[in-house]
Formats: sequence, structure tokens, C-alpha cells
Amino acid sequence: MGLIASYRMRLRRRYWRLRALRRRRQLTVVKDRTRAISYGTILAFSTVRNERTRLPYFLEYYRKQGIDHFLFVDNDSVDGTREYLADQPDVSVWTTPDSYAKSAFGIDWLNWLMRSHGHGHWCLTVDVDEFLVYPFCDTRPLRALTDWLDASSIRSFGAMLLDMYPKGPVNAQPYREGQNPFEIAAWFDSGNYMFERNPRFGNLWIQGGIRARAFFADAPKKAPALNKVPLVKWRREFTYISSTHILLPRGLNLTYDPAGGEKTTGVLLHAKFLSLFVERAAEEAQRAEHYRAAGEYRAYADGLEGSDDLWCKWSERYINWRQLEILGLISKGNWA
Repeated sequence: MGLIASYRMRLRRRYWRLRALRRRRQLTVVKDRTRAISYGTILAFSTVRNERTRLPYFLEYYRKQGIDHFLFVDNDSVDGTREYLADQPDVSVWTTPDSYAKSAFGIDWLNWLMRSHGHGHWCLTVDVDEFLVYPFCDTRPLRALTDWLDASSIRSFGAMLLDMYPKGPVNAQPYREGQNPFEIAAWFDSGNYMFERNPRFGNLWIQGGIRARAFFADAPKKAPALNKVPLVKWRREFTYISSTHILLPRGLNLTYDPAGGEKTTGVLLHAKFLSLFVERAAEEAQRAEHYRAAGEYRAYADGLEGSDDLWCKWSERYINWRQLEILGLISKGNWA
């Protein structure tokens, strides 16, 4: 990268840090337990809105993996989400009624919280329907992964978003609070993925899977991005600039080997397509608070009826991380 391009990247990073600084005034603390954060604490960050039903399993899953403290921004929930989170002993929660879209879809709020509380910590940034799977996750806690990343001088860990869905109508099996969502959404597309290197930011842009197949078949390039960098050894000068798809400084996006080798990577099992989602898609399409004025959610609302079956004869039933490694969707790289 030339000097001018490098300077522009620094200006861009400064711009996003200033955005977070301004948006901090939109956050009102509900319960602040961040004094419990100490050296080596692994943190999770998330923005939520009306996710009360999903939260018990989400918290259980990541507690078992080794998350020590959760920091949530509640975007004006009305279903008890905020109150439920405030009662959890390992959760700090802030609330805001302000626009999700105008906060860069929650990134400004989370950038501020990570700057304030994440410096020097491994920080996992995920939505409540995203569940990190990494090599050896069935036998090694998240701290084993972060210790290895530290020892290898690796600052960020990449994971492809893997959309999961049920076999049969999406609303045929109602999701129960506290239930493992992958008892229902047990299937995924093992192929149909497109990879393209982004020359400006250095990340891999990944598209495809069920959303390209079922909702963007006529325009696959408009399908949602599936590349994410959810786990980062955070520093105050870092910033996300497009969900967890892109970070600055740009070196954090190099979670793959540009020479063609393999780096250790994971996936985020994405439990979007449950019975909860049919009504939610129509609501979010109307609110227009998501990316491209919620064009993605309009595609879901237009193309998804409760009786639709996203399963096809090429669908794979999820077993474990080793299956994903065989399929080339995950890699243990040099971590043995």
C-alpha cells in the first residue's frame, strides 16, 4: 500500500473512532458490572432488539465456551430483553432508542464499548443468532484458542457465517425459549460459495449458501456477505467499519493465507431461519433499519412464507467441526 493510501486508511479509522465517540451519548446504562472485568477476561459484545426468547441458550452456549463477561446494547426492546439481561450476574447492558441504521447498524455503539472496556482483551462480537465453532471446540475451551493465538502473535480470528435451516416448513417446529436452535435448524449448504479478495481492505468477501440460493438466485452478487472477523485481541485504536466484516487497521482482516496455505479459522453457525424469523422478517422490512434500507429483509419477507422449505437434496446435516473441516469450511491450520 502506498503512502497516500495508507494515510487515507488512517483518516478513515479516525473518522470511525470519532463516530463512536459521538454516539456514546446515545447510550444509557441499565446495569454496569464492568468492574468485574480483570486481566485476561474474555469478553462478548452484541446489539439486541426483542431477543428475549433467544437469550437463554445464547448465554448458556458462550458461558460453556468460556466467555467471562457479556456487554450488550439493547435497542429499545419491548419484550423483556433489557430486564432479563440486567438480571444476569455476568452481563453489563446499555440501552438506546436511537436509530440502528444511523449508528452503522450498531457498530458505533459497540466500537465505543470495546474502546472503553475491551482494550487488551480478546473480544468476541456476535449477534444472538451466531454461534462460534472452531477447531477442537468440543474438547478445548475458547481460552485454549486465544492462548494459542497469543502465543502465535495472531491478533484476529476469522469465521465464515454458515446459515442453518430446518428440513421442512420453516414454521413447522416452533422454537422454545432455551432450546438448542440446531435441534431444529440442523442443515446447511456445503457448497455454492464465492470467494473474492477485497483489494482495499485485504479481507476475503464470501457470498453464497442458502441465502444466495433461495433469496438472491437472480442476483447472487447482492447476497449478504458471509465473511466475518468476530474474535479480536482488541486495542483502543482498532475499529470495525462494516459490521464484523471489515476492521481497521486492515492487517486484522488477513485471517487467511494470501499465498494459498491454510490459517486456523472457524465458522459462525447462523440460527436465523427458525419459526421466529417469519414474522421478524416482515417487521424488519417495514422498519427499514437494516443494511440497504432493509433490502435484504424485504427479500426474505417477499420470498419466505411459513410453509416454505429451504432444504434441498444437496443439504448437509450438521454433525461437528470435523465434518466442516472435511468440507473445507473450517481449518485447524497449524493448531494441533
